[in-house]
Amino acid sequence: MAHPPPSFELAEAATDDRPGPVPTRRPGARRTLAIGLRHLILVLLALLTLFPVLLVVSTAFKTPEDVRLNPFGLFSSFSWANLVDAWTVGRFSDYLVNSILLSVPSTVLVVAVSTMAGYAFARLPFPGRTFAFYTVVLGLLVPFFTYMIPLYFQLRSMGLLDTLLGANLVLAATGISFGTFFMRAFFTDLPSELEHAARVDGCSEGQIFLRVMLPLVSSGMGALAVFTFLGNWNNFLIPLLYLPSGDYRPLTTGLYMFTGGRSIDIGPLAAGTLITIVPVIALFVLLQRQVTEGFISGAVKG
Repeated sequence: MAHPPPSFELAEAATDDRPGPVPTRRPGARRTLAIGLRHLILVLLALLTLFPVLLVVSTAFKTPEDVRLNPFGLFSSFSWANLVDAWTVGRFSDYLVNSILLSVPSTVLVVAVSTMAGYAFARLPFPGRTFAFYTVVLGLLVPFFTYMIPLYFQLRSMGLLDTLLGANLVLAATGISFGTFFMRAFFTDLPSELEHAARVDGCSEGQIFLRVMLPLVSSGMGALAVFTFLGNWNNFLIPLLYLPSGDYRPLTTGLYMFTGGRSIDIGPLAAGTLITIVPVIALFVLLQRQVTEGFISGAVKG
C-alpha cells in the first residue's frame, strides 16, 4: 500500500480541528491595581491599630526626660525607670496580684457552672427546661447598668461589699448567661449514641458527664475560659463600684487612680498600661490554638 506524500500529511495536520491547550489568562492591569490597593488599605489599617500599642511600649521604656521632650517619638531612648516607678511607687505589683485574685476564681466559677448548666439544658430532660434556659439567657439582654446600684446595697446588706468574694461572685454572675448559652451549643450537637452506650455499660449520669461528654467539649471550655478571663481582667466598673476602699484594687482601677491629681506622669502611666496588657496578650498567644479550635468547632456544629 502506497504511503501519502508528505505534503498531504502537512495539509491534514493543518486542517485538524481538535482543541489544543487553552492558554492561561493573566490578571489584567485593573485587577492587579485593585489587589494592590486592597493590600495597601489593610497595611494602613494594621499600622493604625498597632501605633497606640507601639507608642505605649516606647513610652514605657523611655527616659523621663525623653518622655517630656519627645512624647510621640518611638524608641528614641531606653530606660527601666518608668517600669520601676510604676511597680514600686505606683503599687502595680499589688494591683497585679489583686487582678489575678479577681480574674482566676471568677473564671473558674463561670466555666464550671456554665458547663454543668449547659449539659443539663442540652442532655437532661426535666419539666420546664426550655423556660429555665431562656430565663438564664435573659441575662444577656439585661444591661448591667440597670441593676448595679441595687446590687451595691444588696452586697452591703450581706456583708460582701469590699470583699474579694463579693466581687468574684458579681464577675461570675455577669458571665454565666453567655457561658451557659455557649456550652449548651456544644453539648446539644454531641451524638446521643455515646450517651446511650454509656448507660448500657452501667454508667451513672455523673460518670457520663465527667468521662464521656466533658472530654468532647474541652475545646469549648478552653475558649470560654480565655474570653471570660480577658473580660474579667479588663473589667473596670465592677471593681470600682464594689471594692470602694481600694484594698483589693486591680490593675484597671489602679490605672484610673494613677491619673489623679493636677498633672499626669505619662511615663509611669504607660509602664502601668504595659504591665496590664502583657499578661492577657501572653495568655491569648499561648492558648490561641484552643480558642480557635473551640470557635471553629462551634461554627461547624452550629
